Amino acid sequence: MNPIPLGAAVYAGGVQLGAHALERMAAAEREQLLRSCSTNVDNLAAGRWETLLTSAFVVEEPMPLPYALLLVAVLGYAEYAYGAWWTAAVFLFGHAAATLLVYGALRGTADPRIRRALDVGTSYGFNAVLGALTSALPRGAVRTAARAGLLALAATPVIKRGRTFTDAGHLAALGIGIGVSLAVDCLSGPNHQKII
Repeated sequence: MNPIPLGAAVYAGGVQLGAHALERMAAAEREQLLRSCSTNVDNLAAGRWETLLTSAFVVEEPMPLPYALLLVAVLGYAEYAYGAWWTAAVFLFGHAAATLLVYGALRGTADPRIRRALDVGTSYGFNAVLGALTSALPRGAVRTAARAGLLALAATPVIKRGRTFTDAGHLAALGIGIGVSLAVDCLSGPNHQKII
């Protein structure tokens, strides 16, 4: 266990500083940088697999303060409870796996707006870690209700009109995180870290 979860604050702070730096770039350069980091269909179809990593470190604009604080809180607790490496692994696995699921669903589309859409940010990894943290809740009804509630919240935008592929990505990432939490439950038995 890490007594002070610095990784979460460093990550969120770095992403936020990068967003402020992007705002100061010329519009064409900013657009080019964002597109080069995006996990859109065209980039992945062209074999630009590095975007599975770079897209998690770039946001289109600075994160709103409530979201940035929630990101630090969720990643910080995960880092405190399970360690920095576990948190980073779940974050990156959830981010990459959800991205590949969305890519698999969209790769046959001919719509150029979807194929070249900007797809960067922290939200897939955030959702994966949030889902994984449900294993830290007390066993039984509380844990089950938390998992069901989170999935219901993430599914709501997916079933509404006007949904986007990122809505499906958020649901996929959360489901992946909950899958990780179920694995933690099985592997660690009743004696693993709980939220206090």
